[in-house]
Amino acid sequence: MSIDYKESFEKTKVAGSIAAGALDEVNKIIKPGVSTEEIDKLCYEYINDHGAYSAPLFYRGFPKSCCTSTNHIVCHGIPSEKILKEGDIINVDVTALKNGWHGDTSRTFKVGNVSVKAEKLIKATYKSMMKAIEIVKDGIHLGDIGSTIQTYVEKEGFSVVQDFCGHGIGKTFHKEPNVLHYGEKGSGEKIKTGMIFTIEPMINYGNYETKILKDGWTAVTKDKSLSAQFEHTIGVTQDGCEIFTKSGIIN
Repeated sequence: MSIDYKESFEKTKVAGSIAAGALDEVNKIIKPGVSTEEIDKLCYEYINDHGAYSAPLFYRGFPKSCCTSTNHIVCHGIPSEKILKEGDIINVDVTALKNGWHGDTSRTFKVGNVSVKAEKLIKATYKSMMKAIEIVKDGIHLGDIGSTIQTYVEKEGFSVVQDFCGHGIGKTFHKEPNVLHYGEKGSGEKIKTGMIFTIEPMINYGNYETKILKDGWTAVTKDKSLSAQFEHTIGVTQDGCEIFTKSGIIN
């Protein structure tokens, strides 16, 4: 590993492991009857206890420490007194800021027993992310990532959200490049060794279109179909990439 980015990789991995650990703790409490406020409190306390800060808190005015997006909420759901019920699906998105570096990850959880269609959507969403991560290496194009995700997801009968994307990350929470989860192979910027960014496909059971609710944050599917998301923060190497947000439960 080049000395130029060895430090950035190491520091991002520390932050990423804290974020992943928070989601591992969330996994332990997800069940019917739990409120999204309780999830937020757990994430805040876990990240704080590990000497880090919950980056979403007050970021551009966001009021909570994590995003909790249930069922047809695509992303940026705000934790509240909302109670989870049997059959719900919920994406929890956390970012830990440790020693000036960010680690960003999200995971979609099942609340009790879920429908067959929810199960299929969750599996396809996770697999689409991992398929994209598998092709990342120095020299490929950003469009290769989007094409890989879109081709697989649409083959499975689902749609890719186009209003939100992955992003560069490091000392800054969100920065270039924008990592689209759809597109054409061979298009876009070439990826270089040392780059750090997120891959975080949001996949809908129905149409890809979304809208923002009156709170200015919560994005939902226009057709109220289910939506799922997974996210990893990764660093590009010469012949592949390193995942900084691996957990003990799911990679």
